[in-house]
Amino acid sequence: MLENSKLSRYKIGKVVECSCIDIDAAKTAPLLKLNRKTVNRYFLVSRRLIHSFFDPTRIRGRPGPRKRGRGTLGQPIFGIYERDGAIYAEPVTDCPAKMLQAIIRGKVPPGSIVYSEGWKGCDGLVDIGYDTHFRISKSKHLAEKPVHINSIKAFWSFTRRRLARFNGVKRNFELHLEKCEWRYNRTLPQLLANLKFLVSKNKNLMV
Repeated sequence: MLENSKLSRYKIGKVVECSCIDIDAAKTAPLLKLNRKTVNRYFLVSRRLIHSFFDPTRIRGRPGPRKRGRGTLGQPIFGIYERDGAIYAEPVTDCPAKMLQAIIRGKVPPGSIVYSEGWKGCDGLVDIGYDTHFRISKSKHLAEKPVHINSIKAFWSFTRRRLARFNGVKRNFELHLEKCEWRYNRTLPQLLANLKFLVSKNKNLMV
């Protein structure tokens, strides 16, 4: 990214900062006196760097072509939130128990207490080593503060708001989702330090 780049290290650093602060390309371009297409290229590189930070096997495929508008079949996304911890999210082709259990077993230690929204794909967790599984009903558990899945819902709300700024993500959806996860799990200083480290580690990445 740095080698053979027409931008100075200073400018690249400023693009990185704008990406971390979540200033979009349309505002970053005039702010840094750069072409918008140039900014978009560097933003795409930053998303790919963030993608390289994650496990490359996390994407388990995509559904087939989907129609647009009313009745659209959206991309299924499965998420896990550790209480007072970090978020994990990935696109899935479908939501059968076998697939969701495989993801859960890879991210959640056996014996953990699991809370889910009651989706049938999460059935059978006790049988594979999870001691307690609470299926949350919003109406039933509304007044029970310790029993909730508000944290994962907060992440979905954050992700919807952020992706809505792009008027629908038609390309590189996985990269945008990973960036939402990356942002949600870190403070601004951590974002800057992590992305600058990834840039320095991948100096030969072409723009």
